[in-house]
Amino acid sequence: MKRLNLFLGAAALIAVSLTASPAAMAQENGNRDENGKIVRGPYETNRFGDNWFIGVAGGVNLFWNEGLDADNLKIAPSIDANFGKWFTPSVGMRVGYQGLNSQVWSETATKLGPVLDKDKNMYHEKFGYMYVHGDFLWNISNALSGYKETRFWNFVPYLHAGFFRSYGLDNVDFADNEFAMGAGLLHNLRLVDRLDLIIDMRATVVNGRVRASDGVAVLPSVTMGLAVDLGWPNFVRTSTVLDEYASVAADQIAALEVAAVALEAANLALEQENASLAAANGRLTKENKQLKSVTPYSAADFFSEMEPATVYFNIGQTVLDDKEMAHMEYIAQNILSKVDQETKIYITISGKADSSTGSMKRNEYLSKARGEYICKLLVEKYGIDKDRLVLQPEVITSPDQPALSRAVTIIF
Repeated sequence: MKRLNLFLGAAALIAVSLTASPAAMAQENGNRDENGKIVRGPYETNRFGDNWFIGVAGGVNLFWNEGLDADNLKIAPSIDANFGKWFTPSVGMRVGYQGLNSQVWSETATKLGPVLDKDKNMYHEKFGYMYVHGDFLWNISNALSGYKETRFWNFVPYLHAGFFRSYGLDNVDFADNEFAMGAGLLHNLRLVDRLDLIIDMRATVVNGRVRASDGVAVLPSVTMGLAVDLGWPNFVRTSTVLDEYASVAADQIAALEVAAVALEAANLALEQENASLAAANGRLTKENKQLKSVTPYSAADFFSEMEPATVYFNIGQTVLDDKEMAHMEYIAQNILSKVDQETKIYITISGKADSSTGSMKRNEYLSKARGEYICKLLVEKYGIDKDRLVLQPEVITSPDQPALSRAVTIIF
């Protein structure tokens, strides 16, 4: 009876501490905004390798089923091992193992307790058990007070269900397999980063056949141990991530606004340039129309208006002296250079001699020789097609100025 009172007293002490835990949670302020309001999320989805934990614990259990009262209960040792993951700051799951042995006092001899304890005057039943279970965890501290990475005490109620196996000890031939389920209260007390002290209070409901009995059986237990966080152990509030993105977005928006202003200025400059080009294009179009309305001044027109050009020879000579050769160069560069292949310009070479000196035969020779000399110059030196040249020798009779009659006149 003293052991039962000790067990119940420990459970009551933990229950009282649980009652105080919400007050302790409310005093923490690391999970509040600038206005002092509790922030409960949302949180960024964690990766597969984040927020895992593993824990081991040891403690005591009691076994009760229909037909037993307080005098029949006996404290027995129990061990726990579990492995799980938090999916959010408030919701997690774990798989676990609980076992060792359980004991009761019985007024009658049973298969599990055939020997009478003379001091107790009751039969001591003892059987081994193992309970493999899955748990659904709800961290009420984070759910109600918001997630806080450095919170000292996290209060976690949970539901569990799984496979329960009991078996005889000390060569007792007995075994039974049953489905079991129940609820529990888990306390995580933060010691240091990644290491927590865990206190686990669990009640397991199972069929009484696990001790070769009838009715419903309940196995309450209390264990204490350590849990270690694996992987990244914390959660990041979505608002924090969004704030970072918002800051980056604000910088990008500011840069885009500056770029937009620059583009607008560049666009305005282009519009002004386009307007200027359009005006220039209008002027050029107008000038082009005016130019198209003007009759082109062809080479034929140039030569039709050209006065005959004349070079002079010394008396009795058929070649030009240096002075007249310079005169011929001028004629070639400024007049004959305009003769092209497409314009049919014909040049009449009129070779002349005066009759006041020499015989007629001599003068006829001079006029022809002088004309042929100029024709040869035009073809060989100045590139005029010989088919365009027409030679007309002439003897001037009774010249007023004989020196001016010793010449070749180029008529276009």
